[in-house]
Amino acid sequence: MIDLNTINLNRLTTFVAVVEAGSLTAAAERLGLAKSMVSKHMQLLEQEIGVGLLLRSTRKLSLTEAGRDFYDASRQVLQAAQQAVEQARSGRTAPQGTLRVAAPIDYGVIVVAPVLAQLRARYPALKIDLICGDHVIDLIAEGIDVTVRLGKLADSGLMATRVDTLTRWLVASPDFIARHGMPTHPEELPPLPHVALSVLPQPARFTFSDGAGNALEVRMRNTVFSSNTAYATRAAALAGDGMLFATVFSVKEDVAAGRLVRLLPEWSLPESDIHAVYPASAHLPQKVRVFIDALKAATGG
Repeated sequence: MIDLNTINLNRLTTFVAVVEAGSLTAAAERLGLAKSMVSKHMQLLEQEIGVGLLLRSTRKLSLTEAGRDFYDASRQVLQAAQQAVEQARSGRTAPQGTLRVAAPIDYGVIVVAPVLAQLRARYPALKIDLICGDHVIDLIAEGIDVTVRLGKLADSGLMATRVDTLTRWLVASPDFIARHGMPTHPEELPPLPHVALSVLPQPARFTFSDGAGNALEVRMRNTVFSSNTAYATRAAALAGDGMLFATVFSVKEDVAAGRLVRLLPEWSLPESDIHAVYPASAHLPQKVRVFIDALKAATGG
């Protein structure tokens, strides 16, 4: 039986770095160690467990069959150790380190960024890296701690916590209303000029519901301006180009200030959930937990 007392976590860290970096040299650069020290760690680790882990050639390193199994186990051990440390610290220390958050561009800029700024003010030892983009990010591959996703979630092995509700309003500028009139029923909408968010699955088709539970699908036939970002569509709506089906978080201040007017307020559009998504683990890192709590508090989610 292997004496576990002889196995050093530093050597497991080195082994994992060698596998993921693809060479001793790259692993040494990643770890900030001399290449000779990385090589020594690998030799000692193989001696301690009595099994060859790497196949070495002049061109590349590859794993033995035992090495592949040991790599998976080593990652689990290191992750468990990190989680144990974070769990132990969470009750007595403030969040620290770097919190990497991904979010859609508009929601990230308008909602998430202010929450993160407030979090930084509360926890000065915490650093923030916010990545905004409208493509789905691979959390594990990109090293993301938590991502915010709008709408229906794809099946995955990730964990999710609901943090907000995505609600849309139909809005237009006062100038647009002066030129085209105030619509009184969804059936009047299709021929009117429409500003479309092109990244929606169906950017010109919407379903309205009234207070009695009746649903009515509307297909817009006169899209005059479209864009893949809500910032551009909002600008077009403010300029009076057309009506816009907009997320409430992106236009509520414009409506409150009178720059935009909500149309057909007695009719509602379908809502969907907004989730914080993060890798599955036995213990949620403290920095992720405080972010989720702060986001829910800010949105009322």
